[in-house]
Amino acid sequence: MIFNNLLNLINNSYIFSKKKTRSLYLKSNIYNRKITPSIVGSLEYYPSPNLLDSLVKYDKKKINIENYSLNEIWDNKKLKKKDYKNLNSFFWLFSLDLRSSKKNTQNVILQWIERNQWYSPKSWEVDIVAKRIIAWISNSRLTYEDGSADYKNKFNSVIKKQINHLINEIDGSEWVDDKMIGCAAIILTGLSYKDKDQCLKTGLNLLRKLIKFSFDNDAFPKSRNIRQLCFYLKYFILIREWFKESQSEIPDFINENIYYLGQAYAFCWQNNKVDLLFNGNNESNNIDFDHYLKRFGYSFKNQNSELGGYAALNNKKITLIMDVGSSPDKKFSSNYQAGSLSFEIISSGKKLICNSGYYQNHTHQLNRLSKSSAIHSALILDDRSSCNFNKTKNESSKISHGLKILKKNIVFEKNYWKINSAHDGYLKQYGVIHEREIEFYPEHIKFIGHDKIIFKNNIKNLKFEIRFHLEPNIKAMKTQDNKSILIDLDGEGWKFNSDNNNINIDNGLYFGKKDYFVDNKNIVISGMTNDENQTIKWEITKL
Repeated sequence: MIFNNLLNLINNSYIFSKKKTRSLYLKSNIYNRKITPSIVGSLEYYPSPNLLDSLVKYDKKKINIENYSLNEIWDNKKLKKKDYKNLNSFFWLFSLDLRSSKKNTQNVILQWIERNQWYSPKSWEVDIVAKRIIAWISNSRLTYEDGSADYKNKFNSVIKKQINHLINEIDGSEWVDDKMIGCAAIILTGLSYKDKDQCLKTGLNLLRKLIKFSFDNDAFPKSRNIRQLCFYLKYFILIREWFKESQSEIPDFINENIYYLGQAYAFCWQNNKVDLLFNGNNESNNIDFDHYLKRFGYSFKNQNSELGGYAALNNKKITLIMDVGSSPDKKFSSNYQAGSLSFEIISSGKKLICNSGYYQNHTHQLNRLSKSSAIHSALILDDRSSCNFNKTKNESSKISHGLKILKKNIVFEKNYWKINSAHDGYLKQYGVIHEREIEFYPEHIKFIGHDKIIFKNNIKNLKFEIRFHLEPNIKAMKTQDNKSILIDLDGEGWKFNSDNNNINIDNGLYFGKKDYFVDNKNIVISGMTNDENQTIKWEITKL
């Protein structure tokens, strides 16, 4: 134990020293000379700002450029981190009033260049630099057109300088999403400056490397994060549209990955038009993205029953989705939630049974809570989650002990559905395998579930809970005989029962909307394990 602590201390000291040395180097004159370009080209391709409609959230109230032309804004040291990043990313350019003058816009950029042309750890973070480059070039009719020769030279020089920094630092970025934005910025610069041999080639190679690192064999993110899937699809389509608009040949691998990401998007969203609250996902604004796809001629379909570790069975009225995938590797687990074998039921476009969503802000204590198994429609043993997470200062918690799926069987017939799976998340600590089987009988509109607690050693007398979460607006009440629970799903009547088991309605928290919570209800079956193997049966029937 003492030896391990000593090794950890030495390792942490080494990492700290390495980061400190790196920080000093990036701020040095040596590094500044290294990334300062000797040859600067001119902007030739002016991309359309509306190509970013799927990524940029526009303010309903248009911004006046004069609000940003004041020196005090750039010298304000009291800005919150989020506001500082938004200011320096320049994505607010997309919300400028169309009557904003080119002269004032270019003066604002000159102010930034005067204050930030050397590397700064705050304003030169990978994601901020990448977004700033995309914003400046995408709004070039304001930021570049009709500028003086001296201004254009400074603009072009600082773009190239930031690109050189991105190329140097993108591999070291801890966040995969930042790498994606960085690749996009490098590729856009290559297309806009007709720099095929350096920027464009480098950006495409980095993108190929990112795909190999981040995607599984079906082009689904290894994080199993649906929100990240949508993020990748949006950026791949954006990059493709830049190639198309600039009349450049579109690389085959970009078309191929859009096809597979689109298939996954159809599986997770378009088949139901309802957000699936698994593994870091929140309620989205994908309807707007669907309009974007239609406007640019993209159409995706997927009738598979399984993808990305999720099983999804549906007909015109009912959808059953279950998490049947193993936990991701630690490096992809920043937004993973311990919801193995959790499930959701959708009836006529409304959630009957759901998970409770994800509190994305990893600095808030609710982030850790939202990762727990108790927030999911799943089995909880001894008040523990099926995965363990370790929290590192200023970072999202990552898996310290994951789980594997041990079996999986999916049946999808006209009059009979079944999803059966098991995981080992409780095996190491309690010697228990959790197996879940959900059957659905479409003719009777009836679900029958079996949760099996299978002991692999002699540990017994464990507290168990099986939770079935409801959305905040769903009403539930116990019957007078205390044997059933009635659910009012916006006018649809459903009955939940579990014979010979203790069932109740409990209060909970719902994190469906990003970084927001509200009270909800959940049905809970609770008890103590007693037999060597135990099966808890439950039913959900439409009235």
